[in-house]
Amino acid sequence: MTDSPADATPYEVLGVPATADDDELRRAYRRAARETHPDLGGDARRFRQVQIAWERIGTPAARRAYDAGSRASAPRTASGPSGSSVWSRDDGGGFAPPAARRDSRPRARSHGHPGGRSREVFLQAEREWVGLGDPIEDPYDPALVRSAPRHIRRLLAEALAEEATAAIVSDMGIGVSVWHDLDAGAEGKLDHAVLTPSGLWAVESIDWGAPVRIEHGEIAGETLAPGERPVKELVRAARAVQKQTRVKFTGRLMVVPDAAVDEDVQVVGPARKPTALVVRRSALGQVLNGVFSPEGSVDVFEIRDRLQQTVRFV
Repeated sequence: MTDSPADATPYEVLGVPATADDDELRRAYRRAARETHPDLGGDARRFRQVQIAWERIGTPAARRAYDAGSRASAPRTASGPSGSSVWSRDDGGGFAPPAARRDSRPRARSHGHPGGRSREVFLQAEREWVGLGDPIEDPYDPALVRSAPRHIRRLLAEALAEEATAAIVSDMGIGVSVWHDLDAGAEGKLDHAVLTPSGLWAVESIDWGAPVRIEHGEIAGETLAPGERPVKELVRAARAVQKQTRVKFTGRLMVVPDAAVDEDVQVVGPARKPTALVVRRSALGQVLNGVFSPEGSVDVFEIRDRLQQTVRFV
């Protein structure tokens, strides 16, 4: 488990409600440990999840600290090893939008509001869950977020994922331009369109809170919603934006947390003409710099001007 709001909570891992007493919690842990232990035919990854869950809520003191939200991560990012992106806490210690960056390094040209629509949807869903009319002092309070149903937490995780991608692209410098939350009409929105000398990329940023895999040209995983088809949705959104702007995308990228996949880049579809690439967050800069691009380059100025004239935001 990480500290993403999309992750299963320790209570969900152990299969008990957050109101369970200490004896219920202890019995649930023992049962889950037996069922997942590798020596008894269980899954090593799930066994590790059970152990982490117990570390977080297995004692009264740890449980009080967890329930109070003391382990929450903030959406602001910092540079990690090998250019990876890692979570760091903001001044509020919660999931609030990242603070403005004050350093003077050259940044990519950025248009639109990364994560803005996802945060709006999250806040609306959270308010409906709490109860319309009931005051919410801090909608990003870690304790409140962690008590929300997982489908609501995932909405916030999507916003954080979009903001993490935006931070990585921003650090690529003034030779890069990026548009966030593009209007894709009936297909909803496209999270990002990133223009580099290697091409124009349609990019989605997502966090399912668990590992995913590629099956039959689509992304699959135990935490995807029934009928969810992320690659198909990305293709449709990219085509809608392409039709609107009359600018062709070089490729489509699905950016996921590093823990979600085992490889930096995975091809969806035929290798010669991929439908999309599933990219670990820490490998995004490498991909956008042209490592997986078709030969040649694009006219950055022409494409940027056309997008500036035609793009719409949600």
